[in-house]
Amino acid sequence: MEEKIMNIHFILHEKFEVPGAYLKWAQKRGHHISSTKVYEKEKLPETVDDIDFLIVMGGPQSPDEDRQVFPYYDPKAEITLIQKAIDADIYIVGVCLGAQLLAGAYGGKYEHSPEREIGVFPLTLTEEGLADEHIKDFGSTLNTGHWHGDMPGLTDKAVVLATSQGCPRQIVRFSPKHYAFQAHLEFDLEAIDLLIAADGEEHLCQQNKQLPFVQTPDQLRKNDYSEMNKKLFAFLDSLIQI
Repeated sequence: MEEKIMNIHFILHEKFEVPGAYLKWAQKRGHHISSTKVYEKEKLPETVDDIDFLIVMGGPQSPDEDRQVFPYYDPKAEITLIQKAIDADIYIVGVCLGAQLLAGAYGGKYEHSPEREIGVFPLTLTEEGLADEHIKDFGSTLNTGHWHGDMPGLTDKAVVLATSQGCPRQIVRFSPKHYAFQAHLEFDLEAIDLLIAADGEEHLCQQNKQLPFVQTPDQLRKNDYSEMNKKLFAFLDSLIQI
């Protein structure tokens, strides 16, 4: 496989929503890494001229969030940046909130997921997913991380590649270089501990009693995240060969 060194830029919305295996992949492959920490009021890049791969991470916000709730978060500005990346045909992966923003940049309206999902639950690949060059090696099912209540919108050309029992839009392809992941294949124990602390142990336990797809903090910490990380590495390695 030909070595390709790229400039990868991360959009980070919260200190507790870390890029996990996405960042580890970029570091291990020797890519040049930069980021915008939205929660620290850092300014988004004005252009994508110096970016080869844009990775937009998750957060508790929504694509139409009131700026009064999260004054540092400007979804319109982020969608504008993503649209510049689309026009430049650079690689884009949106994760959770980032998936919904990518959909928004393509004109899709985000929606609430039928179920809130927190924990590790299986994805099921669609026929299109099993035929997709970059995710077909996930197999017909793959256990992945989840922490969401929304899902990306669709456009006429969007292709749903994977679903779950609680959410019908887990992986969506908007173009050959642009993928939306509602699922969190990047989770590791560090990321999980940060999210548990942000959400609160008691709150998660209450949700576990009320909702079918929410795991307890103990369950979250006992999950194995290594296999999904390996599959994510393989997806990213494959994607950048286009």
